[in-house]
Amino acid sequence: MRTSVDVTFDVPPQEILTRDSVTVSVDAVVYFRIFNPIISVTNVANPRVSTQLLAATTLRNILGTKTLQEILTDRENISHLMQTHLDEGTEPWGVKVERVEMKDVRLPANMQRSMAAEAEGQNLFYFFVFLLNNEILFIVVATREAHAKVISAEGEKKSNQQME
Repeated sequence: MRTSVDVTFDVPPQEILTRDSVTVSVDAVVYFRIFNPIISVTNVANPRVSTQLLAATTLRNILGTKTLQEILTDRENISHLMQTHLDEGTEPWGVKVERVEMKDVRLPANMQRSMAAEAEGQNLFYFFVFLLNNEILFIVVATREAHAKVISAEGEKKSNQQME
């Protein structure tokens, strides 16, 4: 007789204000199983809906303590932290949260444009640095070639003087 049921659900997009005051929309997927069906029907009216509501609240609470940079770069640890919090909250309901994955982090359109402009400006800066470095390299090579020609000419002059 099977005593657990594997279930997944999507956490709908949640509007979250990050610690650095950026509003983002984040959704996730939660993988869980009901490890004790008797407890799950006696301790909570609807374990799936209750787990979904707890997941949405936990997502907002945890991400509200993070900066945008942390959310974008530390998704794995944030997902693990969510899984741990959810698992602790759902254990009395006979539910085991196996995994949580953040799916999409959507930035406001004005923030996306600003970041794109900044990246474009940074790329332009690096392009100019590249051109400047190439120009300096060209000048250094040309100077060395000119210096080599002077040394060669002086050598020829000395050689001609010694032959006379």
